[in-house]
Amino acid sequence: MNPHELIKVYCVAGHPIKRKWRNQSGPKCYGRRFWFVLLSSLLLFIFHYLFLVSNNIGFSFSSISDSTTNDPNRKKNQNYLSTFKHSEIDSCSGRYIYIHDLPSKFNENVLKNCELATRATDRISMCTYVANLGLGPRIENSGGVLSENSWYSTNQFFLEVIFHNRMKKYECLTNDSSLAYAIYVPFYAGLDLRRYLWGFRTSMRDASGVDLVKWLLEKPEWKKMWGRDHFLVSGRISNDFRRQSDRNSNWGSKFRFLPESKNMSMLTIESGSWNNDFAIPYPTYFHPSTDGEVLQWQDRMRKQRRPYLFSFAGAARLRQKGSVRNEIITQCIASKTTCKLLDCNTVARECDDPVNLMKLFQSSVFCLQPRGDSFTRRSTFDSILAGCIPVFFHPKSAYSQYVWHLPKNHSKYSVFVSPSELRQGKVLINETLLQVSKDEELAMREEVIRLIPNIIYADPRSRLETTQDAFDLSVKGILEKIEKAKREIS
Repeated sequence: MNPHELIKVYCVAGHPIKRKWRNQSGPKCYGRRFWFVLLSSLLLFIFHYLFLVSNNIGFSFSSISDSTTNDPNRKKNQNYLSTFKHSEIDSCSGRYIYIHDLPSKFNENVLKNCELATRATDRISMCTYVANLGLGPRIENSGGVLSENSWYSTNQFFLEVIFHNRMKKYECLTNDSSLAYAIYVPFYAGLDLRRYLWGFRTSMRDASGVDLVKWLLEKPEWKKMWGRDHFLVSGRISNDFRRQSDRNSNWGSKFRFLPESKNMSMLTIESGSWNNDFAIPYPTYFHPSTDGEVLQWQDRMRKQRRPYLFSFAGAARLRQKGSVRNEIITQCIASKTTCKLLDCNTVARECDDPVNLMKLFQSSVFCLQPRGDSFTRRSTFDSILAGCIPVFFHPKSAYSQYVWHLPKNHSKYSVFVSPSELRQGKVLINETLLQVSKDEELAMREEVIRLIPNIIYADPRSRLETTQDAFDLSVKGILEKIEKAKREIS
């Protein structure tokens, strides 16, 4: 009952007031009952206001007993207000992420003992790439090939370190796991595995993964969805964690075949055919600190002079069944002035040099991207960064992989060449690419340049204001996946 209704009841004895307040001849309210009702209404209003404030800004009445706080109706009101607060006011609603504080043996100690991850055949120690929060050493004196800032000699296996350091600065982190929409597990799975891939028994390769699962099972966060809201990141391909048997001669670990691990999602540089594996871009050499650096680089790639129709950087795969690399190298050499080849069998050191690679890709209209040791290649993302249109020879090299970062319409940004027709001599790469009209070429290159923000990881020590990078799109993708899982469970 509002104050006007109260006045009607107590001042007019139940009869409606038809006259206006001015000059009305109805009964006047000077009695005690009127003032009692008016004062009571004001007190009720004040109490109701304080009740709302107490729930929204944490105000509490010390006189409220414990029995009152256990009242189910009170809890219902509190849950409603909490939901209102996080959905209507909080911009992080549905985006909160909680980071597990893992024992250091799962991440920090892996970096401290980085020499264990260095193979005898490696030309550069893996410890070199620990610098700058996993970005690696800064690239100096590029001879004008690169922009002045934000370029680093980044190793692809350090994606898990870069992602972890980016996640530490994520705008919607929470220390309260009950508010979290997703749980991030900062386990450096790829770098840990690399220490035991050669010359170790399978039990050593599996040890850290088994220990991690045991640790997670003891945490209350696990029981909320039994790991379906947990995710981790690796700089290795997903197949490296899906060893089929315990024979020491078999490659990789069985981490992703552990029953508990199957519930978690894993973001890797290459996914397989399993539901909980998701591909995210390889790290490139460019890690901008500002939106302006991204825009300047995109403009530079639009104006770049490209004297070669196509190029290829790589080595032959003589033992790889069905490889088209030999045919690609043969056709590139035969194309003479229209193709530029960087043969990594003869000039391996040049292929490890970011400046040489970027110079090659920047000078080319199309960049050939056959499968490497697996279906995908880091070179794909280096070429996109250079504004070079990628040419693929297998759908699993990109099209079925990076669904959060690359367009569904593959022809907008790439060319596909049938590998079987190439091996049979039915297709010539040079002729196929010359059939692309100038207008189509310009449109494709513009789309490739537009995609540059999607495939780069910004410097963890800064934050881009308006640009969504590969990290942002990856987080968005995993949150949407977890939301779907929650709907299925409920």
